[in-house]
Amino acid sequence: MRVSGYRYLIALLLIGWGCPALAASDAPVDQTTIEMNRKANEACYACHSAAGIAKPPKADIDMSKLKDSRLEPTIYNPSDHGVMDCRECHSKTHYTDYPHAEAGKSETVGCTACHAAKVLRLEPQFNASVHAKVQGVKEKFTCFTCHNPHINIVQKRLQDPAKIVAQDNHGCLECHNSSEMFAKFAPEGEKTPGLKKLRPDIDTIHDWLPNAKAHWQSVRCIECHTPEVAENKMLSHEILDKEKSEKKCLSCHSANSTLKARLYRHMVKDEQQKYGFTNSVLLSNSYIIGATRHPLLDSIIIALVIATLLGVLLHGAIRIVMSLRRKKEESQ
Repeated sequence: MRVSGYRYLIALLLIGWGCPALAASDAPVDQTTIEMNRKANEACYACHSAAGIAKPPKADIDMSKLKDSRLEPTIYNPSDHGVMDCRECHSKTHYTDYPHAEAGKSETVGCTACHAAKVLRLEPQFNASVHAKVQGVKEKFTCFTCHNPHINIVQKRLQDPAKIVAQDNHGCLECHNSSEMFAKFAPEGEKTPGLKKLRPDIDTIHDWLPNAKAHWQSVRCIECHTPEVAENKMLSHEILDKEKSEKKCLSCHSANSTLKARLYRHMVKDEQQKYGFTNSVLLSNSYIIGATRHPLLDSIIIALVIATLLGVLLHGAIRIVMSLRRKKEESQ
């Protein structure tokens, strides 16, 4: 997530010049280029896949070293970066010899090469997060710590809330539900100088939450561990600690649920345009107090009730008047 001062300036200049690389993630890629890139990637899959490891292209290659760098085209191709040639991120310099040079493991193109504008927007959020404020932790974080470029799909493309939750929570739980991974980033314990802080048990620290596991399958960690949405702007990378996290149930479980501006924001927009209201997306995925009501329908129903009462009163008044008139005529 770190971008130094001079790189900020370069990024701003590139944005001003409309650098094509900065728009790479948003601009559509033509099908011919996609097919060409995927054809080129077949050379990588010859080793870096289950099939390649099972049947090496060369007998003298130690395939056991590839266990942590295996990737399947069925997983990579649908991802956001799946339209790209592997060599666009992995330097071509160190990948001509087999096995690859040792430097090839670390020399990859940084995210800012294409995503400088996004990094400029998100880095202040990250700097305000608990991950950046704990001494010794910030320096260990990169974009890849939480985001897997070979798998991840942006929320707008993924659409299905269940898939969005599974993908995003995996990035959190990979560390916070694994003592081994947590230890790689953990600072020294306050009460145990020189020793790593132990990972808090995720079930214990969430025992206040009714049916915590059901929540983790339905909403993302960041729904509660990021600040309130302000002016329809979600601070998705400003991760809050347990003291500052959201603990009010009604923040989500109400007609004005923050989920409409968070997890469901793309679905809400589509639904608003299609139907004119957004409550069905909430009803389909969450228990939302008041979500079965719609302001326009409420107004129509109230108007019908008032009209019915007025009709009954008018009918009764007419009958009374007619009855009095008949009695008067009979008395004459």
